Amino acid sequence: MLTQFRVGSFRSRKFFVNDVAAVIDRTRIVATEKTIRPYIRRTPTLEVNGRDFGIEFANPILFKLEYLQHSGSFKARGAFASLLLRDVPKAGVVAASGGNHGAAVAFAAHSLGIPATIFVPSITSPSKIERIKSVGARLMIGGERYADALAASQTYAAGSGAMQIHAFDQVETLLGQGTLALELESQAPDIDTLLVSVGGGGLIGGIAAWYAGRIKIVAVESDGAPTLHAAFAAGRPVDAPTGGIAADSLAPSRVGELMFPLARSYLAPDVPLVTDDDIRQAQAALWSALRIVAEPGGAAAFAALLSGRYRPAIDERVSVLICGANTTAVKFDQ
Repeated sequence: MLTQFRVGSFRSRKFFVNDVAAVIDRTRIVATEKTIRPYIRRTPTLEVNGRDFGIEFANPILFKLEYLQHSGSFKARGAFASLLLRDVPKAGVVAASGGNHGAAVAFAAHSLGIPATIFVPSITSPSKIERIKSVGARLMIGGERYADALAASQTYAAGSGAMQIHAFDQVETLLGQGTLALELESQAPDIDTLLVSVGGGGLIGGIAAWYAGRIKIVAVESDGAPTLHAAFAAGRPVDAPTGGIAADSLAPSRVGELMFPLARSYLAPDVPLVTDDDIRQAQAALWSALRIVAEPGGAAAFAALLSGRYRPAIDERVSVLICGANTTAVKFDQ
């Protein structure tokens, strides 16, 4: 049962790293999905011919449109899981975020009547800051990068008694993100490959735990923040650069300890690295062909396919996750 590990999960890091596959598995993802289902959206899929983007594939591309999730990204799944599967103190919760996790925690906390304080770095986009503020969370600027905001949130938690909700390196977070894969498999049981943008790895870690090697999962990173690429090369999570156009969503200093055993077991070993120009072109193509507004991190997985940095086999059935839409890249006339 989930209650056997929920309260101490973030504190008992060593145990969960050693036994992560026994804790973040399909059974617990199913249980988590049942818990959070009343609070999250079942986001749609969309099948599109590659010719719409000027590329030729034998099979259509299947997009999973998770950018339509509450708070504008997949992060709502992990946020609700963290609040519903743990014992929240009266002091409420605190989170550090490049923006999307903070918006999701703020939304989930507001929905459940829980006080929330969110620390973000100064690079966070205005659209994400507005989302956080719009649901009544207390917002604090904590340094220039995600690592700075995380340190500030830890200091705040120690002094206030608020419960920390980690953006990616927490059992409940990974279980919540894994519900996306559960949902996708029910919608598209015949896909061969899934392309996923990676920052800290909470999303792809949860997805990997669900599929457990039954499909090919390709991690896509910005070349300005190659966290998983560096971890694979070193054999463990290590610090990596934290730059690039998607730095507010794909640039923690390193991938999470909890996701890495899952990554080594279940992900394709080659990590396509996309450039800022690749990401901009993917954003523009999604808008032009489908009127999808995707933030840089949300479009990175598609950038690998559009740019040719990931080349599917002739008969490969490929799905691409569009995971975030918190951007002001498109402005409408009044």
